[in-house]
Amino acid sequence: MAKPNSDDFTSKRHNSFHWTRKVGSDENDDVSSHNPLPDSTKPLPKHNPSSSSTVITPKRKLQSFAVSRLRSVIASLSSRARPGSNSSGLGSRVVGTLFGSRRGHVHFSVQKDPTSPPAFLIELATPISGLVKEMASGLVRIALECDKSKEEGGGENGDRRRRGGGDKTKVAIPRRLVEEPMWRTYCNGKKCGFATRRDCGEKEKKVLKALEMVSMGAGVLPETEETSVGGGGGGDIMYMRAKFERIVGSRDSEAFYMMNPDSNGAPELSIYLLRI
Repeated sequence: MAKPNSDDFTSKRHNSFHWTRKVGSDENDDVSSHNPLPDSTKPLPKHNPSSSSTVITPKRKLQSFAVSRLRSVIASLSSRARPGSNSSGLGSRVVGTLFGSRRGHVHFSVQKDPTSPPAFLIELATPISGLVKEMASGLVRIALECDKSKEEGGGENGDRRRRGGGDKTKVAIPRRLVEEPMWRTYCNGKKCGFATRRDCGEKEKKVLKALEMVSMGAGVLPETEETSVGGGGGGDIMYMRAKFERIVGSRDSEAFYMMNPDSNGAPELSIYLLRI
């Protein structure tokens, strides 16, 4: 009987081993293909940012539209609450005009531009001849002071708004600074009576209309019956017009500095509005 060869036996064992391992792996592949993973073991789907943006973007657009709509409503209500007030159109550069009859009082007008109606017009107790002398001697500082009303004097009470619809009592809206009717006047530290806010009447309109083409300078206009201003009348109308720089410190303080290129940086005329 022939003795079996050990090498043949060993090769058969190796071939049997490799075949068994290959068959086992194929069976596992078949099982995995026919038996998918349960839901708990499935990989989570990737986050798609486009799907979430399609939901969030309309909400953001709706919120921004609502906010803009609310702001426009508030702005329209505030403009209706103050009819005839155009001081909100003033910027940092305005046109200031001092005018009055020779034997009359000084009028001070503030305009956005020479063709626009005055946003602020007051009549000072100072004669225009006295103001001319003060300006010839040096720098002039005019301070106009007024008192806060009772509705505004309480600090937080002045800004309080009623809540609820039960009480329909109207709440007083604080005046703008340029809407104050009466002012105490100080010229270079000396008290000079009172200044009064004026509406732009026909005579003032005629004067400002005649000065539309004047951007800067001083002069005299011949007085007529239509342009006679100044509380006393008589004589020609003296005027001085210049660009003013407007500085707003708070809702209770503003300043107007005359811009003169020949003054070496120092304004010859400064007017201060203070509510104390």
